Amino acid sequence: MAGADQDSSERGEDDYGLDQRAVAAIREAVAAGDGGAIDQLMAPLHAADIADLLEQIGAGERRDLVRLWPEGFDGELLSELDEAIREEVIEALPHAVLTEAVRELDSDDVVDLIEDLEEPQQERILEALDLGDRAAVEQSLTYPEYSAGRLMQREVVTAPEHWTVGEAIDFLRNARELPDQFYHMILIDPRWHPTGYVTLGKLLSSKRAVPLRDIAEDSFRTVGVLDEEGDVAYAFNQYHLISAPVVDQNDRLVGVITIDDAMAVLDEEHEEDILRLAGVGEGSLSDSVIETTKQRVPWLAVNLFTAILASMVIAQFEGVIAQIVALAVLMPIVASMGGNAGTQSLTVAVRAIATRDLTGSNLWRVVRREVLVGAVNGLVFALAMGAVGWFWFGSPQIGAVLAAAMVVNLVVAGLAGILVPVALEKAGVDPALGSGAFVTTVTDVVGFFAFLGLAAVVLL
Repeated sequence: MAGADQDSSERGEDDYGLDQRAVAAIREAVAAGDGGAIDQLMAPLHAADIADLLEQIGAGERRDLVRLWPEGFDGELLSELDEAIREEVIEALPHAVLTEAVRELDSDDVVDLIEDLEEPQQERILEALDLGDRAAVEQSLTYPEYSAGRLMQREVVTAPEHWTVGEAIDFLRNARELPDQFYHMILIDPRWHPTGYVTLGKLLSSKRAVPLRDIAEDSFRTVGVLDEEGDVAYAFNQYHLISAPVVDQNDRLVGVITIDDAMAVLDEEHEEDILRLAGVGEGSLSDSVIETTKQRVPWLAVNLFTAILASMVIAQFEGVIAQIVALAVLMPIVASMGGNAGTQSLTVAVRAIATRDLTGSNLWRVVRREVLVGAVNGLVFALAMGAVGWFWFGSPQIGAVLAAAMVVNLVVAGLAGILVPVALEKAGVDPALGSGAFVTTVTDVVGFFAFLGLAAVVLL
């Protein structure tokens, strides 16, 4: 084991991901303009790792790398690139290289590639496609953004529902073109309505005379072309789907969504929720200073406004604080504990809403649980901080006020942490977008008011 650890250290890499020594070597080759060395260093790398490399280096180095190694930019690499740098790379690629790369992609990957590009770049990619592929991509682009129609791929493997296993296998063997990856053969009736699907494993393990209907999967379900992609991803996760046929308003088969695309949607939604909870928008490490600033300023402004509200509450007790300076020392503790407790409840609530575990049927049970958790935690820390306040300032009354305020604020934090995101979700606002600022405001205002208000009543 020690030898293995030493070898990993010498290589300067983890088990997965980019070898930072290789990154340094590639950057040196780019600086030297050595295309041969770049080709040799890049050859072993996976497309996802090359995409990570392009995101880590600066814009000037990216342009030089594209110029020195244009033939390395295939379709898989383009689809792995972060949206923030994708347009820049496409702009730098020679037309012949771009054409070859785009033609390697399935229709859903082409749609994902171009939907966020500016119109000139979109047209450049569409021109690289064959007429049939271009028509399929343009049709997908007519569907609403974030819909199943944008997510699906048009390349579908189908079979008439009355076929046998032998007929299906013969068809697959003789087909001139098949998708690079597919998991099911979709059964259709004469009107192109999907009626079931058969996994490739069942197809290959069954006797030739067996009707396809007899080995169709029980998990079969269709997706509407206008369904929200988030709903589609939820269905894949909930029902353990591998692929799902997509149908139009007339229930006719128009495409298929596979598990890799559905899971990518889930990953994107989870990432967006984390970023929004922190108030940093949907930026990436490749964004410029101006873009990053624009994303963060609005939520910093919201936080400033909420901080002013809390300060206004404190201002109402200026005289109390002036007489008992200890209050100024202790009141941040109450607010901070409330803020942390509220964030814990808030995170649980936002996650439960995203996974649809928090519903109207269990809302009040969850609210009661969080309030009781807040009360128990409040009592535990009230005893501890009450004793600290007593011994620190030699006043049992200060300890009692601190303890009581702690209980009140942690109960309110648990309540606000659940109800605020639920209320935002009911109002049609993403709960991850503004919940943090509202919950923090509630816990700060209540914490300061409870602590200073009780101090004014008990200590003066």
